[in-house]
Amino acid sequence: MNLFDIKDYVVVITGGTGVLGRAIAKYLAQEGAKVIILGRNAEVGNKIAADICAEGGACEFMQTDVLNAEVVQKNCDDIVAKYGKVDTLLNAAGGNVAGAIISPDQTFFDLKTEEFQKVLQLNLTGTVIPTQIFLKPMVAAGKGSIINFSSMAAFRPITRVCGYAAAKAGISNFTEFMAAECAKKFGEGIRVNAIAPGFFITEQNRALLTNPDGSYTQRGQDVIRHTPFGRMGEPEELCGTIHYLMSDAAKFVTGTVAVVDGGFNAYAM
Repeated sequence: MNLFDIKDYVVVITGGTGVLGRAIAKYLAQEGAKVIILGRNAEVGNKIAADICAEGGACEFMQTDVLNAEVVQKNCDDIVAKYGKVDTLLNAAGGNVAGAIISPDQTFFDLKTEEFQKVLQLNLTGTVIPTQIFLKPMVAAGKGSIINFSSMAAFRPITRVCGYAAAKAGISNFTEFMAAECAKKFGEGIRVNAIAPGFFITEQNRALLTNPDGSYTQRGQDVIRHTPFGRMGEPEELCGTIHYLMSDAAKFVTGTVAVVDGGFNAYAM
């Protein structure tokens, strides 16, 4: 019996067109899962799906808006109509907004509350809506796994990213809430966990952490100094933890936030 077998799992990834999402989609397709990437950019999403299929994986893209319940419901209906089920939902959609960041030359009074709200909506509500919708076919089947994306900012209030940190802390809390809610009301077949990546270079943070020549900015150097491994993470290094959490190897695991950070969260000084 292979507890890690995910062949023919139907896996939905919101925010799947980002650097991390596409690496995870490619890996899971290589492991035999049927992957559906949900994102806003159809051109990018279709290219990612086509590349994965060209390498022998099963992947398709669907355009979505994680803040629009009607659109997400249509995505879910189309997926269930085609595949008959949803085994795993990865809530990877998220991001930051400039106005919700407090730069070194600013103070808290410069925080734009409307931008702060946008960050909360995108990250937190953008996790709640897909969870509510894709949970339904899982409950009907009596089995399913939801994996949310938390962050190092959920464990400690990392400077500058006021809105993002608050949203990610909310996602960790929501993960624990949903784990108990699902187990108590729908049975042990429904599991809800989260992954908390350390620092990975993505399109959203590249300019913050690296200079045009590829060297680290002061912010990037600070991250490296606080990471015992002494480097940033590679997107593929998230795949093993996600594979474990969605597989039967983690049948008794729910409500946890799995850290993949090169030791960042364990390091004090």
